[in-house]
Amino acid sequence: MDYATLTIEEIKNGYRYDEVEKAYVCNYCGRRFDEGQVFPMGDRFYVPEYAAREHIAAEHDGALKKLIEGGAKYNTFTDTQKELLGLFAQGLSDNEIAAKLGVKASTVRHQKFTFREKAKQAKYYLAVYDEVFGEGGARKADDIVDIPNTATMLDDRYVITEKERERILRSEFESMNPLRLRHYPLKAKKQVVVLSEVAKLFEFGRTYTEAETREMLGAVYGDYSMLRRYLVDYGFMGRTKDGSEYWLK
Repeated sequence: MDYATLTIEEIKNGYRYDEVEKAYVCNYCGRRFDEGQVFPMGDRFYVPEYAAREHIAAEHDGALKKLIEGGAKYNTFTDTQKELLGLFAQGLSDNEIAAKLGVKASTVRHQKFTFREKAKQAKYYLAVYDEVFGEGGARKADDIVDIPNTATMLDDRYVITEKERERILRSEFESMNPLRLRHYPLKAKKQVVVLSEVAKLFEFGRTYTEAETREMLGAVYGDYSMLRRYLVDYGFMGRTKDGSEYWLK
């Protein structure tokens, strides 16, 4: 899921509407609910948007839980804060939460105050950011290539301009269609660009067998096992413990 392309409401809901495909799409697994269809769930039938909501509740334990526990690099909540947010969401009073956690009610109120102040800070930051990088701003945010939400290492290797990306693609790939890698680069920044491009071969929401993954990566580069390892290490792909299945994260 690319948070940069979603509205706050779409992030909160856990699904988005794809205008081109005319479908509601789950942000977490990519399942689609096309307009003009009804979807059976349990003993009921749902129109697309309500089906998307039911799917998220049943398959992903609800959008709120995913927001609190997910978010990869964007989620800076501590374990204690995550627990508190979950209890606040249940509508419990400060005294009830304090009793559950074994702390004073004043401690709970202080944390609530901290959450509120951080929310104000975030709004202010968004206003400034939008004025500088948004439509009509002095610079465009896409001057810098987006960082993958599942990135496992956040450092200067991800500070890549669009011009740098294009230059790296030209130097590292001998062919873009079909995708064929000239050699695997040693520099971390180049690796990020290469892996980002290779990851585009895989479809979000689909699970690939080891054989399928090997065949797809082998067509890109001889040392497919190295490509596969780095795709997982950098957070572009996930895999089962036994390495029998792979998927785009």
